[in-house]
Amino acid sequence: MKTSDSQPYQAAGRVFLVGAGPGDPELLTLRAVRLLQRADVVVYDNLVPIQIMDFVPPSAERIYAGKRRNEHTMRQEQINTLLIKLASEGKQVVRLKGGDPFIFGRGGEELQALAAHGVAFEVIPGVTAASGVSSYSGIPLTHRDYAQSCVFVTGHLKNGTADLDWPCMVRPNQTVVIYMGLGGLAEICRELVLHGAPATRPVAVVQEGSLATQKVVTGTLADIAERVSHAKLKSPCLTIVGEVVNLHHELAWFNPQTACQEPRLAVV
Repeated sequence: MKTSDSQPYQAAGRVFLVGAGPGDPELLTLRAVRLLQRADVVVYDNLVPIQIMDFVPPSAERIYAGKRRNEHTMRQEQINTLLIKLASEGKQVVRLKGGDPFIFGRGGEELQALAAHGVAFEVIPGVTAASGVSSYSGIPLTHRDYAQSCVFVTGHLKNGTADLDWPCMVRPNQTVVIYMGLGGLAEICRELVLHGAPATRPVAVVQEGSLATQKVVTGTLADIAERVSHAKLKSPCLTIVGEVVNLHHELAWFNPQTACQEPRLAVV
């Protein structure tokens, strides 16, 4: 099921599972751009910015399969069936996902369905939100003085219940990155404190990281939920918990106000 850049497309259909990165089109890999420009069909998610879709040629079919909280355009099973159908028609299909498709992107589930039906596929990794958003926020995920490990978790709690590994998340000298945690932020903070984290532990919540609309709100486990509410942040957001957040004001380099004025990657 593997191919290389030097090999031409085969007549049979193929699905390319492509990571779109955290938002900034210039964080796309070169391979991702090339595949978008020669795709027959692009099946894309809610977290893919319109600027990235500009790389898709007018001749390609575009199918939106986005998911928002409690609002799914397509169920996962429908997406799996769609990818199989398109590939069986001999099409070159780009399945485009925000961030990296193997980190909270259900990419593994989709490839399992393809493999079960004998559909050829490739995976093109993307810059995951944890590294992309933290970099654009000036918050290193590890630092010799503050954090020697980093944990990625999803804050999308099932049925409103807190089912995360709290003892793991409260360890000192560690950074915790929480995907999709905005809706349960207050509960997550309460649970972390209840399980032993100091209420003064720094927290940052970043909205639309790496884009010109990026916003960063910092605080502590005790007050970040209130600060985020006051700032009226909306999804997509990423939450970073740990002492490294204190470096934000010193290391923040990205200026959203001037980002859109810089020369950008040309669409060809």
